Amino acid sequence: MRYILSILILVVSGIVAAHSEEIPFNGLIVDGHGNPVNKAKIWITDEGSYASTDKHGRFGLSEVSPTDTLNIKIKKEVYRVAVNGRKSIKITVIDTGIKSVNEEPEIMDMGYGYVKRRERVNASSGISGARLRATGQSDILKALSGLVPGLNVRGSARGGDQSVTIRGIHSINSSNEPLYIVDELPVSTLDGINIYDVERVEVLKDAPIYGSRGANGAIIVTTKRGKP
Repeated sequence: MRYILSILILVVSGIVAAHSEEIPFNGLIVDGHGNPVNKAKIWITDEGSYASTDKHGRFGLSEVSPTDTLNIKIKKEVYRVAVNGRKSIKITVIDTGIKSVNEEPEIMDMGYGYVKRRERVNASSGISGARLRATGQSDILKALSGLVPGLNVRGSARGGDQSVTIRGIHSINSSNEPLYIVDELPVSTLDGINIYDVERVEVLKDAPIYGSRGANGAIIVTTKRGKP
């Protein structure tokens, strides 16, 4: 009896673990004519931490459970779409709402492993200024390091020895620092930006739109003064 009970506990534990497993997740959003929807915001529970679609309508999220629900904000409208066990998703949106939701094999098959696939579709992590300030950090990069998976910050900006990487160390001889952009202008450091002036920050693990300068990713800061 005790042996059978032990087996049942193991089986139930496996089922629970399978249902609670979190996976990196890719998606595509298009309109009723098949055109990509750009700059849509997608999040699970916290709008302050979101992914945004690129010009091809693609987005990537990490830590998505099969039972989660996606919140999708397009302009001022918010739609809710259940993941429902899918490993990738294609969403068609029309004026009256969501037209169709399907698993998208082409997105799921990109790259080697889910994380690589997510990077291939220019995954981004959007963080609101309020979320940054809630960390209690005064340094923007230190605040981001606790919120964005894969972002590592070593040293101190005040000491001049701060090192930042988004995608790990790829070169011994060249810089591995990401590109910094503040209010659409490239800058060499974020040291002079007050965290209380930040409206939002977007972290791109892959930033080919900026050419070779974006090879190590990009950290894009929009300040309250620079908000359109």
